[in-house]
Amino acid sequence: LVHLIPVNPVREDGMNPKSRKRIIPDLLTEPPEIDPVYEAHVYCNIPTAAERSMEGHAPHYFKLVSVQVLIRHGDRYPLYAIPKTKRPDIDCMLLPGRKPSHPQLEAFMKHMSKGSAAQLDGSLSSLPRYPSHSLCEMGELTQTGVVQHLRNGQLLRDIYINKHKLLPSDWTAKQLYLETTGKSRTLQSALALLYTFLPDFDWKRINMRHQWSTIFCSGSCDCPMRNHYLEEEQRRQYSLRVQNNDLEKIYVDMAKIVGIPTRQLRASNPIDSLLCYFCHNVSFPCTKTGCIGMEHFKVIKRHQLEDERERQEKKLYFLYALLATHPLLNQTVNRLQRIAEGKKEEVFVLYSAHDVTLSPVLSALGITEARFPRFASRLVFELWQDGKRPKEHFIRILYNGADVTFQTSFCKDYYKRFSKPMCPLEKLVSFVKRDMFLIFNSTSYYDACRRRPL
Repeated sequence: LVHLIPVNPVREDGMNPKSRKRIIPDLLTEPPEIDPVYEAHVYCNIPTAAERSMEGHAPHYFKLVSVQVLIRHGDRYPLYAIPKTKRPDIDCMLLPGRKPSHPQLEAFMKHMSKGSAAQLDGSLSSLPRYPSHSLCEMGELTQTGVVQHLRNGQLLRDIYINKHKLLPSDWTAKQLYLETTGKSRTLQSALALLYTFLPDFDWKRINMRHQWSTIFCSGSCDCPMRNHYLEEEQRRQYSLRVQNNDLEKIYVDMAKIVGIPTRQLRASNPIDSLLCYFCHNVSFPCTKTGCIGMEHFKVIKRHQLEDERERQEKKLYFLYALLATHPLLNQTVNRLQRIAEGKKEEVFVLYSAHDVTLSPVLSALGITEARFPRFASRLVFELWQDGKRPKEHFIRILYNGADVTFQTSFCKDYYKRFSKPMCPLEKLVSFVKRDMFLIFNSTSYYDACRRRPL
């Protein structure tokens, strides 16, 4: 399955102070209009002040019974290199004294080196548990990426463990469900979050499952129409790009600077690398012919934002997203139903994934106002039991700490008619089990995956 090119940016730490131009302006407030530099800054998600979040908020008589978290890995080194330029000089050694850091970073490193008792599925056991190269390898998690998820774990622990007592200090492996793709950056992000989240990080109780698919479709990946809508969406992306004269001029100019054909530069996905320079506050690359600059970056980033807007309007991505995410959402709903019926297993779930995992889930749920997943994004499903009516269960959905429950397509109308601060679990169940397929004139995932559009 070919995935869409990510439509948003990255960033990292201060590193050792070789003379570098400052390329990130100080951004205090969100601009009134979409600003590509501001959006890139948000995407980088550099750990700064303490984050405010809405997780764990409910009337006092509600009891939290389950939390399921889907994360994007933290800040990483680029997956692509701009040909004929020096790779960005980013250090992936973990150094507690270098910013950004975390009070538990050193303890995390020591603990990760003792993980022989962990149960890591298949190829996961051969992956490093934390980044450790003086020059980052392609796609490697950076220190910023580790710190982002140490902070995520601590924030969720303060709410779900310390306040709501979701897990006891003597928690067991059966109370957790942990799953990650087979990339070191997703495994390491999961471990960083778990290290600061769990009451006691015990390797013997860590059972991490390996998911080979970035959309977590497990045994339900055969879906021809999903692939069809993805191909149509990629055609839409291509069409928008070739219509953008400013973008084409920028690519031509950048190709001249690095001395390669424009087509080759475009194929190298330069934005992925440029975002690393931007997020790590490192000067963009130069050659004898000239330098890639902020104007190049702004034009490419602005096009990404325009592409995001058109993506929402054209609905091809939405159709892809419904079919791509059904297996994962169905697994989530089945687990929530079991817990609502009184089961005590898998009350905390962590899926460690990618932007191409989170983005379609947000789209499928109808959360159209959400930004493209930044580094270390988190999407949280909370399950609550009504203390006054114990058989009634409600969900809250939060994205990067913001309550987006009533932005979802299945709970918008409920919010208008009822004053409850949450959405009935049945609304999510009926959406995943039935309503997701209505747009395909189908009644099941299997049928929707094979029914050609009229």
